[in-house]
Amino acid sequence: MINQTKVSFVLLILIIAAIVTESEFSDTHDAKITRLLKKLNKPALKSIKSPDGDIIDCVHMKNHPIYDHPLFKNHTIQMRPSSYPEGWNNEPSDKEKENLVTQLWTINGKCPKNSIPIRRTTREDILRAKSIERFGKKTSNRFTQPNPVNSTSNDGIHEYAILEVHGRFHGASSIINVWKPYVKTEDEFSLAQMWLVAGPPGDELNSIEFGWQVYEGKFHDKNPRYFIFWTADGYRTGCYNLDCHGFVQVNREIALGGAIANVSTLGGQQYQIPVSIWKDEQTGDWWLKLYYTIFVGYWPSSLFTHLRDSASIIEWGGEILDFKDDGRHTTTRMGGGYFAQEGLTRAAYFRNLEIVDEHNIWRRNEGGHTIMTHESCYNIQSAFDFTWGNFFFYGGPGRNQNCM
Repeated sequence: MINQTKVSFVLLILIIAAIVTESEFSDTHDAKITRLLKKLNKPALKSIKSPDGDIIDCVHMKNHPIYDHPLFKNHTIQMRPSSYPEGWNNEPSDKEKENLVTQLWTINGKCPKNSIPIRRTTREDILRAKSIERFGKKTSNRFTQPNPVNSTSNDGIHEYAILEVHGRFHGASSIINVWKPYVKTEDEFSLAQMWLVAGPPGDELNSIEFGWQVYEGKFHDKNPRYFIFWTADGYRTGCYNLDCHGFVQVNREIALGGAIANVSTLGGQQYQIPVSIWKDEQTGDWWLKLYYTIFVGYWPSSLFTHLRDSASIIEWGGEILDFKDDGRHTTTRMGGGYFAQEGLTRAAYFRNLEIVDEHNIWRRNEGGHTIMTHESCYNIQSAFDFTWGNFFFYGGPGRNQNCM
């Protein structure tokens, strides 16, 4: 009886210790989340409630997130580029203006001068990332692989339908068709984007990215959203949008991570985002421009190693993440959810692919090669047209009788 009492007492002590330890861990974790939220969510001059539930905070430039970066505490923010590539074109047609997308939050207001719109980060946003360390990061992807094959990890399988060109580049541009593809689970995503890449595969890889993405696991819903991403070390660090300090936003009209209001419809109206990224020859910084005339901001050249000079690879196209939850290929769709051969109003497109060469001249892209990780699931077909220049259709439904 005495021994049983001792055993019971010891078990009770262990249970109490475990509860106390778990409580202390929970308290510490909550405190870390609170500190991160305080760091990310700056004091706002004005806050705007978006119809999708987001809160957009209008943050004064003096409280800009870039000042939290140790390299940029005394940074002088540049409101416009110092130089432009030769062959610059800022004139959209009236028809193109009709097809441009807008963001949902702008329905309910706009930010005042000398401020930038920042999507407010919530506790739920961080918890969905599974850990504080993973918040704002991308899962490992094919850029860490020497060959463009399916990239597989515990974070799922990345699949691509892209067009890729190699050389020495100081910029790139395109017009990206916007859809709202079906995504099977909240941990999977479907996106369309442009990459500017330099450096060898692995930990030295540098990348600058812009596109739209449906990713419930990050953004809490199934709306397509603008996003940017950057990394200087093969995706070990760097982040989405303004989830860490690096990109210097200067425009008050675009909320990175904000939901897109207009999406293309099957057999109907097509919506698109014109995007340009180029290197300012005077400062070395990489600028992001949308809608032909909106200078969103820039990535300072000092963030990077290989991209301080030039990009060596430009890519345009689609990507999905497949977790094969039921042991079969996902039904997550890419682009419009139809194969490239279905063409306009069914397949998604990238058009007017252009590059800035090493001599700082803006010119039409010529050549390149297409990459498909699983052609029977998602594919791509490129072509040339006098109006659309170098373009391609891409996409697919995911799982089908030829893709299991």
